[in-house]
Amino acid sequence: MLDLKSLRYFVEVAKYKNVTRAAEALGMAQPAVSMAIKRLEQSTGLVLLHRRERRISLTDEGERLLRHAEKLLQGVADAELEMDELRGLEQGNVQLGTPSMLGSYYFPPMIMAFRHRYPGLTLSVYEGGAWELQQMLERGELDLAVVEADNLPDTLEARHLLNEEMRVVVPLDHPFAGLESVTPEQFLREDLVIFRKGYFHRRVLDQMAQAADIQPRINFETNLLPLTRAIVKQGFGISTLLHMAVEDDPELTTLSFDPPIKLDLSLAWRKDGYLSKANRAFVEFILENC
Repeated sequence: MLDLKSLRYFVEVAKYKNVTRAAEALGMAQPAVSMAIKRLEQSTGLVLLHRRERRISLTDEGERLLRHAEKLLQGVADAELEMDELRGLEQGNVQLGTPSMLGSYYFPPMIMAFRHRYPGLTLSVYEGGAWELQQMLERGELDLAVVEADNLPDTLEARHLLNEEMRVVVPLDHPFAGLESVTPEQFLREDLVIFRKGYFHRRVLDQMAQAADIQPRINFETNLLPLTRAIVKQGFGISTLLHMAVEDDPELTTLSFDPPIKLDLSLAWRKDGYLSKANRAFVEFILENC
C-alpha cells in the first residue's frame, strides 16, 4: 500500500539525488526520510534506489514509480486547491514562468496593472529558457508559462500571446548599422554575443547555423541582458534580441534578418491541471491587454 507521505519523500530524494539534501528541503530529519524510503521499498517489494556511498540514483523500478508519484502528488495538490476554492479559501497566488526579455520588458507593466486590479493576489515570476519553462510547467512546478507556440505537447493548453521579430542588434558605428537587413550568413560570420542553450534566441541561432552550414563565431555566452547590451556597445560582438530589449537604448540600433525571423509565443498551462481562480484571472487579464 502506497502512502502519500512516503511518495513525497521519495520524489524529493529523486530530485536531489541525496537523502540529506532532500530532508533539508522537506524540513525533516534525515533518518526519518531514510526510514520512509525503506518502508516504501518494503511495501512495493522493489529496490527503488541505487546506493553507492554518498551517491544515489534511481533503479529502473524507481524511475517508473517516480513518473506515477509525480502525477499522483500533483493530482492531490490540484484537488486540495479546488476544494479550498469551493470552500471560499482562494489561494490567490500565480506562479508564472517567462523568458528573460519578456520578464524584463513586456510583463512588468502588465503585472503592475494586474496587481492594481486584484490587490489581494500575489505573483511569483520565474525567468528561464523556453525549454526549461516548458518542462517545469509539465512537472507542475509552474502554474503558467510563456512558451514557443511551435511543437507544443498535447499535455499543454495554450493561448496566443504575441508575435515578435528577432532583430539584429549592433552598435551605431558598426558596418551593419546603415543597412535595413542582413542575411543569416552575414550575421553568423560576425563575432557574436548569444544566450546559452535552452533559450529561444539560441535555438534561432542554432537553426540558422545549421541551415547555412556555418560554424557561428560565439565570443560570449550570457543570459544577462545588461551584459549583452554592454558587450555590443563596446564593439566586442553583435547579438540578436527582441526589439523591446533595446528600443530605449540610444547607443544601439536594430535591423531585420533577410528574410525576417518571427517568434510566436503563447501563454500555456497543463491540460490535466487545475487552473485556480487567481490563475484564470491572470490569463484573462493578460489576453485582454496583450
